[in-house]
Amino acid sequence: MLDKSKARDLMLQRKREKKLTWEEISKHIGRSPVYTSMLLYGYGQATEEEAEGLVKILELPPEYKEVLMDVPMRTPSQPWPPTDPFVYRLYEAVLLYGPAIKDVAHEMFGDGIMSMIDVMIDVDKVKDEKGNERMLLKFNGKWLKYSRW
Repeated sequence: MLDKSKARDLMLQRKREKKLTWEEISKHIGRSPVYTSMLLYGYGQATEEEAEGLVKILELPPEYKEVLMDVPMRTPSQPWPPTDPFVYRLYEAVLLYGPAIKDVAHEMFGDGIMSMIDVMIDVDKVKDEKGNERMLLKFNGKWLKYSRW
């Protein structure tokens, strides 16, 4: 049986072969680029419509529809701590700035956490005043207050 990790390799290969961008694929299924990428990487569960759209645009074998619709096992595909420089820098950002962000968030919202289940993630390309390219990474997560009982 085909699993999500084996399927990921062919899906990413088809994306490269067809010279598709995440933006193009995401528009085809009506989702964001990060969400669409998450589905192909095997970290999400596609709806039937999303799976059909991905199978069509990537010209995948029909059995990929069921793989895309399977409940994922959300274990990291990379080593921990991460060794890829890009992923490591995200990890480093949380290690360095996490306590400060937490303190500011608790001052604004009270005792709680930001949901990673009910979250939207966007990556944007912006330029600073000198014309340098910058990456804008936005996590828009539901705030979950701790219960009192």
